[in-house]
Amino acid sequence: MSEATKHAAELLPGLVEDIEVQGHIIDSLILPKILDCICAHGATFHIQELSIGRQRDDPSRALVQVRASTPEQLQHVLAEVAHHGAVPVVACDCRFETADADGVFPEGFYSTTNQRTEIRMNGRWIPVSGQGMDCGITIDASRGAARCVVMDEVKSGDPIAVGHGGVRVFPEERPRETHPFGFMGSKVSTEKPKGAAIRQIARELAYHRATGGRTAVVAGPAVVHTGSGEFLCELIRRGYVDLLLAGNALATHDIEQSMFGTSLGVYLARGAPAEHGHEHHLRAINRIRRAGGIRRAVEDGVLTSGIMAECIRRSVDFLLAGSIRDDGPLPDVVTDVMQAKRLMREKLRDVTLCLMMATTLHAVAVANLLPAWVKVVCVDINPSTAIKLADRGSFQTISLVTDVAPFLRALVEELSSTNDLSRPAEEMTDASVRADSRQPGTHRWT
Repeated sequence: MSEATKHAAELLPGLVEDIEVQGHIIDSLILPKILDCICAHGATFHIQELSIGRQRDDPSRALVQVRASTPEQLQHVLAEVAHHGAVPVVACDCRFETADADGVFPEGFYSTTNQRTEIRMNGRWIPVSGQGMDCGITIDASRGAARCVVMDEVKSGDPIAVGHGGVRVFPEERPRETHPFGFMGSKVSTEKPKGAAIRQIARELAYHRATGGRTAVVAGPAVVHTGSGEFLCELIRRGYVDLLLAGNALATHDIEQSMFGTSLGVYLARGAPAEHGHEHHLRAINRIRRAGGIRRAVEDGVLTSGIMAECIRRSVDFLLAGSIRDDGPLPDVVTDVMQAKRLMREKLRDVTLCLMMATTLHAVAVANLLPAWVKVVCVDINPSTAIKLADRGSFQTISLVTDVAPFLRALVEELSSTNDLSRPAEEMTDASVRADSRQPGTHRWT
């Protein structure tokens, strides 16, 4: 606390603390959010200093005096504004308590967001690795390193960050100029120009492939039901997919379609139900189980086509996470959901672009595991899927409300017809793409 603030605290009732925030706090609306947060919790503020950058890439800085009525109110306000990147001027080191049982955080543990985070140790700020929402923070004191840890992986004796002191986050900034997805930045709506959005998504896919990024596809069984599995196969064959995350249903109906020409017992070619077609998915599962798994089925010629066969042939990594509704399931399905989540978190570690299609549950689950700087595109005919993602903190998601079949068809056509797909979508429209120095190898979602 500064000398002036200490003097103010002696003269005025309540408690006073100076907080500082810097970056693109004006055009990203970070400063207004901080001030609104202070007022919403019954405290008051006084802007002591405000330095606004002269050029568009120059950062701004604000020094704000916060005054509260009680110590509890002040600490609550400081904890809330910390989520927007505001920290006390006189920062303290992060405080730790040891976990007293496996799978249990200490009371008052710091709950992480999906935004880049640092903690203060021995007077210096260090980055937190493995960033994800709804985790705790633990440290390796010998290495001076910090990382996110999920609750069920905590071991008794692990040091866990508690409170908000000595923790700071770096909110992703709102883009400072109109960009290709700008028209999609409003509330979720079906009234959006799909062609322009698909062109930009195609460019993003090509850019990530050309620059060594990793693209994950999260897909539901509707990809198969709608007859658009062939287009996803084409994306896999062309090298646009590095990781496929799905459930038992996508793989089962994909294999059913390959073996019987049906999905949910309906012939995809003519839309007519097959006699005893309701048995086809069970018979498909049974054949794969007899073969010893999807890979063995492909190698032995039992499974010759479809999404899963292309993943095997093109060495595309995949993870099938199970649920209580699964028939069978296929032997490749991870039926322990906590184990599936751990594997998903590990496989998503280096992903730079995630395309989610026609699945609500898997989309929300995967989005919760991604840091805020990973680009996410959600395509679903149901607007509530995109709304759920936004409500659960995945604010970086760009949503397209449409049926998955015409989307995938148009996406493949765009990738085939557009010549210059080696640069990111932003550059194509003269909007600057800024390499995010805070996360090497990734780019800002502008």
